[in-house]
Amino acid sequence: MSRRHRAEKREINPDPKFGDLIVTKFMNAIMLDGKKSVAESIVYGAFDSVQSRSKQEPLVVFHAALDNIAPHVEVRSRRVGGATYQVPVDVRPERRQALAIRWLITAARKRNETTMVDRLSGELLDASNNRGSAVKKREDTHKMADANRAFSHYRW
Repeated sequence: MSRRHRAEKREINPDPKFGDLIVTKFMNAIMLDGKKSVAESIVYGAFDSVQSRSKQEPLVVFHAALDNIAPHVEVRSRRVGGATYQVPVDVRPERRQALAIRWLITAARKRNETTMVDRLSGELLDASNNRGSAVKKREDTHKMADANRAFSHYRW
């Protein structure tokens, strides 16, 4: 981490089909080994599958899923006088979005369907309906923050 100044944010272009920046960030997170076209086909295939299964606009389902996964509080370790406390802190909006994207992809990769398109579409539908392992991860994070609420005066 540089001590001189903050690293400037890179400019990303919206995706070609929907014109949405968050979909582009999602695609970039799914991408492995720089294979953007493969990631693009996975995301767009999952969106088509979501539209055929739920009869809803895929972008609406995607944003609802991300909103349901995004955590509002998390715990950070804080060392005070030789003891380490888990201190609950609010999550910044950029980090909230990044965590939601990361948790959604991790949960989709752990599912048992045959293709990544099926896994991702299933996880998107589950997350938009407030169930699934990505939503469970958010609930666990909130429970941990709630359990450590007594240490919130150590917030910095």
